[in-house]
Amino acid sequence: MSDLILVERDGHIVTVTLNRPHKLNAFTKPMWRELGETISTLSADDEVRCIIVRGAGEKAFSPGNDISEFETERSNKAQAVEYGHIMHATAAAFTNCRHPIVAQIHGICVGGGLEIASLCDIRICGESSRFGAPIKNLGLVMAYPEMAPLARLAGPDVALEILLEGRIFDAAEAFTKRLVTRVVPDDQVATEARATATRIAEGAPLVARWHKKFARRLADATPISPAEYDECFDCFDTEDFRIGYAAFLAKQKPGFIGK
Repeated sequence: MSDLILVERDGHIVTVTLNRPHKLNAFTKPMWRELGETISTLSADDEVRCIIVRGAGEKAFSPGNDISEFETERSNKAQAVEYGHIMHATAAAFTNCRHPIVAQIHGICVGGGLEIASLCDIRICGESSRFGAPIKNLGLVMAYPEMAPLARLAGPDVALEILLEGRIFDAAEAFTKRLVTRVVPDDQVATEARATATRIAEGAPLVARWHKKFARRLADATPISPAEYDECFDCFDTEDFRIGYAAFLAKQKPGFIGK
């Protein structure tokens, strides 16, 4: 692993940092690949209960792709298709991640940065954060896998507004567009993201994974099958369920074990 993506563990919480602060954490091809591999690895780790994704420093989450790379890595369709496969594999890793993901957004969150933030389950930003996807100014299209999370959060009409106008807008507008979950003072973003991750990690991890799975499934209009409905009651056979209700009756804090 390079130093483009930093991984820091603290108990059941893992912080993943986009680490190109000298470029405001702009993405490169190796960075996209490494981020996807990192999220996939963490998803398979049962010791993880929550992932925080952030950019290095407090100037930017990420402004998207490093434009200087276009001349060498995305100068034609064939190169762009290969690059796109890497980006979209990373998007799939976020979508399929079993654990809750919290986006800790400082400063600029634009283009590919907004795409990654949109793939997170909870998005917390500072009051001075800025958002947008001005790729029309580069003559670029946002492909289906990249547009999907944006359209899911904001709706197709608002996603189209963001792409057609290419405006950069503030945190308050991002909140009204459902692109962020919570807006806090700039100096409280890290504290709030950590507190959120802690609350998640203190809950039953199997339940968090089921809830993520069920929320994704509900986005599919296909009727819920009997087997899927039956899975909703699997939690009653878990040790965490017995720990949870016993702790509640004893007025104690539960110590879930993920089984």
